[in-house]
Amino acid sequence: MKVSFDSICLHEMFTKLRQALRQRREEHALQRRQIPDAVWDLTLRRFQFLQRLDDVELNNLRRMSSLFLDIKEFHGVNGFELRNDIVVAVAAQACLPILKLGLSHYDNFVGIVMHADSVVASRERPDDVGVVHAYDEILAGEAVNGGPIMLSWNDIYSSAGQACDGPAYNVVIHEFAHVLDMRDGLADGMPLLPDSNAQRAWHDVFELEFEQFCRWVDQGLDTAIDPYGCEGPEEFFAVATEAFFVTPEKLKSQQPDMYRLLASYYLQDPAE
Repeated sequence: MKVSFDSICLHEMFTKLRQALRQRREEHALQRRQIPDAVWDLTLRRFQFLQRLDDVELNNLRRMSSLFLDIKEFHGVNGFELRNDIVVAVAAQACLPILKLGLSHYDNFVGIVMHADSVVASRERPDDVGVVHAYDEILAGEAVNGGPIMLSWNDIYSSAGQACDGPAYNVVIHEFAHVLDMRDGLADGMPLLPDSNAQRAWHDVFELEFEQFCRWVDQGLDTAIDPYGCEGPEEFFAVATEAFFVTPEKLKSQQPDMYRLLASYYLQDPAE
């Protein structure tokens, strides 16, 4: 098929126009949601693992956090006050995993529901013979496919001063890892990947790492990843992502193949 020179020029003109319009929208959003220096500095002091980023990456994270705040809707429950330091803390930690992937990875939800503390949720689960059992579950956060995302500020804040001698714990990164996991519609520990070859390569490494991790937990060994990951592949992916960003050296030392798998997906190498 012959394509005229005029058609190529017209396509390039519209591409440049779209880019200019997107840049203008972003600049307006950055003005509307500009993060004050004092609030940003407080966020970096509270969540010191963010300081692993270099100056360019920190500037990109701050910019992305502003854009995140402009397009997401925060709701405080039972009168919970959404201060600037609270929403920026959520935005910065939520944007860290997608720093090199892009904000479009969070396009499938809008709402973020903030509670002052953990929430008790009523659950029902059938057993192997079909009998339904009711129970209560304490939630620090929850991600539902399509949103909203629920988070407890007390759990976010208490993790800020986390000691490095135990498994990593970060409820924001955990729940947003679930968001990435569910981009293909399934919560199965495999995020949306470009093709079937990438999916097979992911599965081969992920399954071995998951099985090894669960054996260690069964043996009572200390792990870089929270033992909660044994609940299933989707939880293993979420808690492994926590360790990848919060205590990357420990994860890389203990499960180097899992570390490399996550680095290949997130396009980051926080241990370095």
